[in-house]
Amino acid sequence: MMKRLLIALFLMPGLVLADGPIDFELAGLDGNGHQLSTFRGDWVVVNYWATWCAPCRKEIPDLSNLHDSREDIVVLGLAFEDTSVEDFERFLARYPASYPILLVDTYDPPADLGAPRALPTTFLVDQNGYLVHTWIGPVTSAMITDWIQENG
Repeated sequence: MMKRLLIALFLMPGLVLADGPIDFELAGLDGNGHQLSTFRGDWVVVNYWATWCAPCRKEIPDLSNLHDSREDIVVLGLAFEDTSVEDFERFLARYPASYPILLVDTYDPPADLGAPRALPTTFLVDQNGYLVHTWIGPVTSAMITDWIQENG
């Protein structure tokens, strides 16, 4: 019984396992390195996605609007797919994102996040760098802003 309870708790969206600020650095499609800790002071939405993921494609315009409309929120798109930069660029020409797209090595994802159990997966990092919420599956900007308003 205890084992089932622990497994159920582990699989619950919103479960936070980190006990301190998280950090990672990944290369972006723009050719620059992006380090999570440089965004301290802002809420950071970290969204794992892939080009083949239909719900991920649906999230892009809404997350772009969130990134552009709130000075206190930064969105980072973590491309979790083993494909070429050119393929990502072609995809983003059809589904433009206004936020930075970072490239994840699917065999070595950021240690503080690990590999997503499903796509999309979205993490919310508070202004101090703490992982405070996780959504497994599609997310909307309203879900994120509501969570911040209720819990932040």
